[in-house]
Amino acid sequence: MASRKGTIVKRPRPMPARLSPTPRGVEQKKAPPANDRRPFDDVTLPAEFDGLAYVRGLIREIPDFPEPGILFRDITPLLADPKGFHIVLDAIAHRFVGSQIDAIVGVESRGFIFGGALSARLNASFVPVRKPGKLPGRTDKVSYSLEYGEAELEMHRDQLREGAAVLVVDDLLATGGTAAAAGELVHRQGAYVLAYAFVIELTPLGGRERLLPVPTVSIVRYD
Repeated sequence: MASRKGTIVKRPRPMPARLSPTPRGVEQKKAPPANDRRPFDDVTLPAEFDGLAYVRGLIREIPDFPEPGILFRDITPLLADPKGFHIVLDAIAHRFVGSQIDAIVGVESRGFIFGGALSARLNASFVPVRKPGKLPGRTDKVSYSLEYGEAELEMHRDQLREGAAVLVVDDLLATGGTAAAAGELVHRQGAYVLAYAFVIELTPLGGRERLLPVPTVSIVRYD
């Protein structure tokens, strides 16, 4: 109470916050036991998710790059489109929610773009795999064949703990040589590849078969 010139003024007291009780007859949903959850490779996108045609429309075809006879799939228009970029990230992350992924290995250079964003979504560490001479510390190195040449990849040592579950991420799956090389770097540190994930897959080149028995996830496929 407060008094002003002999008049007593009552100040209203704030009402305590109240929690809404669960309505009668409505059962609260509980998370399913861990052993009842489906593995990530059994998860499909919901029927209402129809954005993949939109994503495909953002991928530009450039003939004779980087060499004559090669049709290059350019994702820079996709990266410039926030909606398309989010659709791709959500479509990949959807398959791995609930899986225990310890680290995401992104392959230079476009694998960094998608891998870094996915590591934040999936609460996993991010480990870059780079071309030779780019990493300052002690590295492991592998050589591999591309569809149009030879190449090497490196990864810092001691980046992955033994037994860690790893998702290898890149923008494109062609013959599978680059992804397989990244997987070899993962194995050298005592970790294992849970799955490979790509934005684009060129199915006639057989990359998926090369990566077996590890499962592969891709968003846009070209037959």
